[in-house]
Amino acid sequence: MNFNSHTDAVVGTAVALVNLLTEGEDRSRAYQPPAGAERAARLNALFKSARSRTEVTEAEAEAFGAVAADLRAVFAAIAAGDVDEAAHRVNRMLVATGAHPALERHDGEPWHIHFHSADETSPAKGWAAGCATGLAIVLGSELYDRLGVCTAPRCDRVYVDTSRNGSRRFCSTACQNRVKAAAFRDRRP
Repeated sequence: MNFNSHTDAVVGTAVALVNLLTEGEDRSRAYQPPAGAERAARLNALFKSARSRTEVTEAEAEAFGAVAADLRAVFAAIAAGDVDEAAHRVNRMLVATGAHPALERHDGEPWHIHFHSADETSPAKGWAAGCATGLAIVLGSELYDRLGVCTAPRCDRVYVDTSRNGSRRFCSTACQNRVKAAAFRDRRP
């Protein structure tokens, strides 16, 4: 399942930001997001893997926690079946960031659309604008239910379902296997 290359990239980054920077549970273990220099290093690695030129300092990295919390609320609303709440949350993010489209061409790629924040000096606001716009595109389509929160016990990581049939329920194969193994044990005499 592909939306378009840029939307796929920013929605994938939204998932990564939520899973990296929000506390909760990950595969039945308590999860605490990294802080300080480790947070900046992990964000910079994430941006590099997303083929972004963004590089954040330790101080700039701290602002991404609030962005991740806002993005998590969108996924949680969708998982709860409240698409209206998810849409309202995305709209608030779009307004708060002043997201605006711009056609860009870089790194040998053809012209493509990017969404930027009105505040070009804040990497967190810039990524919040792009991620909110990507989520708006998904929510504005019939594929909004492709965004989810892992249904495995003791896991609250988020995902985008890119399967053909749209049946994904887990953040990872590890969670899927954990649930299947527990169901198997429960069926045994």
